[in-house]
Amino acid sequence: MNIQISISDQSLSVFDENNWVKKFSISTAKNGVGEEMDSECTPRGKHIITEKIGDGYEVNSVFVGRIATGEIYEQKLREQYPERDWILTRILWLTGTEEGKNKGQYDGKRICSHDRYIYIHGTPDDVPMGKPGSRGCVRMKNSDVIEIFDLVDFGTEVNICE
Repeated sequence: MNIQISISDQSLSVFDENNWVKKFSISTAKNGVGEEMDSECTPRGKHIITEKIGDGYEVNSVFVGRIATGEIYEQKLREQYPERDWILTRILWLTGTEEGKNKGQYDGKRICSHDRYIYIHGTPDDVPMGKPGSRGCVRMKNSDVIEIFDLVDFGTEVNICE
């Protein structure tokens, strides 16, 4: 399996070898593309999945710092924490594989996707897909991120392109 993410199409496609399996609508960074630490941009290039978090957790389970809080997302919780960047249901943590592009440093600036906490993750169902809106991560509908989570393994290649 491998994953191709298109920023321009706001889509994530899963391939088995070279055969297309499925395409999903996503939401990448509202700040556009970029690799620099604290930019809140979606990094480009080749990545791999280095951690899978949330296996077996209930849909809408809330994660903060990759730890399940025990909360289940609902509107009342959103109203209580209006500034929270909702990371729900499953997390696929990405690590860049291209030194000087999305791994390590470039021009003295940290650009490591893993250190930037770039994930593919679930989001509230009312968050629109198909248009940028995240803080750098790749957001998916909860049912879609569960499907992807169950399809991929550690080391699955993820290519993010404009």
